[in-house]
Amino acid sequence: MAETAKDLLPIERLSPGDEAAILVLNNEHAAELSWLEADRLSFLIRQAFYTRRVGALEAFIMTFDQDADYDSPNFLWFRQRYPRFVYVDRVVVAAAARGRGHARRLYEDLFEQARRAGHTIVTCEVNADPPNPASDAFHAALGFTEVGDAVIHGGKKSVRYWAKPIAA
Repeated sequence: MAETAKDLLPIERLSPGDEAAILVLNNEHAAELSWLEADRLSFLIRQAFYTRRVGALEAFIMTFDQDADYDSPNFLWFRQRYPRFVYVDRVVVAAAARGRGHARRLYEDLFEQARRAGHTIVTCEVNADPPNPASDAFHAALGFTEVGDAVIHGGKKSVRYWAKPIAA
């Protein structure tokens, strides 16, 4: 059931007090994302271009721009090809909060923040193997198109790279 505008949970910046709960939520979805330790999460949040949560922590998003000190093979793929971009590293919605539009709202807020910062493209990757058809459909519906692919982590995972142009 979709929430009405007055019922929408707020989108707020992540704070240090959120990190323990983010770590739990992230690691519940480590197969789709990647496992994080507490110190690595703290480092990534400091590097991030944009991090937000919905409500107490029904969902969160973490993104980086081209200047981040980040060694993800997916991020580096985009950095080799685009001089300026925002990379969506992870978006997670808690199981009990799915279907409420949280991920869409986080992306829409990200697009606005990226525009304000002068960015013209938002990028991400979606697993091809193991497949993630729901994420493929979601990103396509938001206007992302596939721009490449790669096999990473010694052949254990294959991904598709997506990009969405946004008006500056």
